[in-house]
Amino acid sequence: MRIELNHALCQGHARCAALAPELFELDDNGYVITESHEISAAAEPAALLAAKVCPEKVISVRG
Repeated sequence: MRIELNHALCQGHARCAALAPELFELDDNGYVITESHEISAAAEPAALLAAKVCPEKVISVRG
């Protein structure tokens, strides 16, 4: 599995980091700064939930 992020869409809602702080890091203004990366099968449910609740659809989970 892989998390893909479109940083240009991020509006700083920070829902991703609230749900999965182990997967998503924010800058001082609340924008996601985590780069796209591979995740473990154990992290998949949290990544999928974060993608679902992101109002700007910044996150996609592939694989």
